[in-house]
Amino acid sequence: MDNKFMKDVNEEFISEVKKFIADEDLLIYLSQIFKALSDPTRLKIIYALSKGDLCVSDLSDLLNMSQSSISHQLALLRSQELIKAKRVGRLAIYSLDDDHVLSIFNQGKTHAEHKKSNR
Repeated sequence: MDNKFMKDVNEEFISEVKKFIADEDLLIYLSQIFKALSDPTRLKIIYALSKGDLCVSDLSDLLNMSQSSISHQLALLRSQELIKAKRVGRLAIYSLDDDHVLSIFNQGKTHAEHKKSNR
């Protein structure tokens, strides 16, 4: 940016941007979330879980994938705290971690649908 532009930008704006870009931990965590969501299989899982809680075998049947493959993807999503599991007997029942995950997914989906329709 040239100095003339920076003189016209208010100090609060500059401070806010500098604070964000200086927070390495936040930037790394945020990039890991988007990395986890960058895989089509994991997006399918997120979408399925947005409709209701499911176990590995349900997801395996729904997505026509092996339980081993599903478990691997679930582990990645859990490591980023995008989904959670609760035990019901011997089963692990998976769900979205919170409404923020659904919001991120829905915003991305809406944007992709909008851009796809304008091609």
